[in-house]
Amino acid sequence: MNADKELDARGLNCPLPILKAKKALADMSSGQILRVVSTDAGSVRDFQAFAKQTGNELVEQQTVGTEHFTLLKRR
Repeated sequence: MNADKELDARGLNCPLPILKAKKALADMSSGQILRVVSTDAGSVRDFQAFAKQTGNELVEQQTVGTEHFTLLKRR
């Protein structure tokens, strides 16, 4: 799936990946896709909770090696 915007959160620890994603989503239009790349293992669970709390859709999560990829659709 193609993302409208990509956020590189590699090397950042909780809660920074979530905070940066929240800021990025605020600048996006409804229905657009944000792709987040992070190295914090806790971000996988954090993005699941974030999506539920904010109403943004968690489209997909994938882990490749030490990198975690999250696709979020702006509500």
